[in-house]
Amino acid sequence: MSSLFENTRLAALDLPNRLVMAPMTRNRAAADGTPGELMATYYAQRASAGLIIAEGTTPNAVGQAYPDIPALYDASHVAGWRLVTDAVREAGGRMFLQLEHGGRIGHPDISGITPLAPSAVVLPGTVHTKDGSRPAVVPREMTLDDIATTVADFAESARKAVEAGFAGVEIHGANGYLLHQFLGRGTNRRTDAYGGPVGNRIRFLLEVVEAVADAIGPDRVGVRISPGIDVNGMAEGDTDAIYRELVPALARHGIAYLHVVFADPDDPRFQEIRKAWPGTLVANPALGWGGPLPEDGGKAAGERLLAAGAELISLGRSFLANPDLVERLRTGAPLNEVRDTMFYGGGSEGYTDYPVLSAQPTDRVLEPLAA
Repeated sequence: MSSLFENTRLAALDLPNRLVMAPMTRNRAAADGTPGELMATYYAQRASAGLIIAEGTTPNAVGQAYPDIPALYDASHVAGWRLVTDAVREAGGRMFLQLEHGGRIGHPDISGITPLAPSAVVLPGTVHTKDGSRPAVVPREMTLDDIATTVADFAESARKAVEAGFAGVEIHGANGYLLHQFLGRGTNRRTDAYGGPVGNRIRFLLEVVEAVADAIGPDRVGVRISPGIDVNGMAEGDTDAIYRELVPALARHGIAYLHVVFADPDDPRFQEIRKAWPGTLVANPALGWGGPLPEDGGKAAGERLLAAGAELISLGRSFLANPDLVERLRTGAPLNEVRDTMFYGGGSEGYTDYPVLSAQPTDRVLEPLAA
């Protein structure tokens, strides 16, 4: 049997397999960011994953990157997410929540607020709003007070995540969102303690990690990174120097895991991160950005990454289209075709209506999520 299906442990969680459902923006929350029953159904359908990392969720209003993405900064958000975690727990699953601040990826037509960023450097291209694509606006450079407030917002949102029933949170430091924007020379042109040398550019992310770990415990915290990825107009400039300093600094906080996007076991950069990271490494295989999925849904790529030292393998679109992905990969059953026109927004179509191999109810004895 493939090691993908072996049970393992992540901090205080026992995982029945090494397959992780990666966080994926689906734009199905209410306009105010509150999750509802449809989202609860979607995640509960995929509870056989060893771990679910719920989609990027904004820790404050100004961090909202897109319409109808979830939020977690007031009581209604906690109650909405509790619907989701209760449903997943009842189906036998385990969940972390990804906290994502959009930074310059935002728009007044989405949040009603001018977006914040490390520097007043506009996102190239457009931003998707309720009324279609709009040219990106020049963000406001964050003051020191803005930075301190944002750190506190991440910590408070993490507390609310635990209150809402999540086992932990993943801090999104990847894919061109705010924390990643601070890392890159192309987006961070500051001359104060948060800009310039690598040690300054990684400072904000480390402060967020420290505050979140202090709020809920380091064993409930993961961080996602995307070394060298240029999505959303990112230009890190000195990628190797950034992650040679960042990864050991994150390790000193004793957090639960590091999540590497588009991981390639043959890439020297991945190999270097694996050597530098002493804890659990979650690897997201490089299956292509928006291209067709391999017929095996990423199984072979995941097995190669496990052989290269990763402990957990995260898959996105494969879980999106296959609620019972674990069983399909285990048995070699064919996979559903991904309907990419229904990724973002809408109702149940392309969201909760993907067929499963069997509708037999589980007889598993349910255990509560780690509180």
